[in-house]
Amino acid sequence: MDFKPLITLLAIVNPLAIVPFFIHYTQGFSREQRRRTIVISSFSAFVVIATSALAGLQILDFFGISLASFQVGGGMLLLTSALNMLNAQPAEAKTNTHEMEDGAEKAARGASIAVVPLTIPLLTGPATMSTVVIYSEKAKTFLQLGTLVGYGVVIAMATALCFALAQPIARVLGKTGINVMTRLMGLILAALAVEVMSDGLVKLFPMLGR
Repeated sequence: MDFKPLITLLAIVNPLAIVPFFIHYTQGFSREQRRRTIVISSFSAFVVIATSALAGLQILDFFGISLASFQVGGGMLLLTSALNMLNAQPAEAKTNTHEMEDGAEKAARGASIAVVPLTIPLLTGPATMSTVVIYSEKAKTFLQLGTLVGYGVVIAMATALCFALAQPIARVLGKTGINVMTRLMGLILAALAVEVMSDGLVKLFPMLGR
């Protein structure tokens, strides 16, 4: 069984790095509100990954995009995410000021912020989606595709666990510990990004593989 997709997804999603955002957005929430936010955000992360795995290639076909081009573009997104992580920022932290303010306003109103911005774009953004699509193309059997969807369940469970233990994790690791973990995952992700891009470039330019 190939665990590379799971390792890549764990490196990109990296729910540990999103713990501070979860704590910030759920300030003032009751225990029930916080539990509901955890359930929705975890399930939403699974839905994004499963949808990308099952329908991603069809979407590419619809727009007439070759997988090789998508691999190069996706690899560049992964590398950008890795550079963010090496600077101790979440891989998918692409939120702008308005999105952050919107999340804060929702939290103030007691509304759920589980889908935006926690799931999209903080947990599962373009880099996550492109990675799943690339690996889904490599799935030659129904079992392999099912395994990729199953990795989405693992990501959802890891997210739920990190969010449920957010306060203890923040106390134990502290900001420095979370930053170290984020940088380590970023280094792993950078290596995987180069591999994805090189595979796409060889498909686009076969002479590079000679």
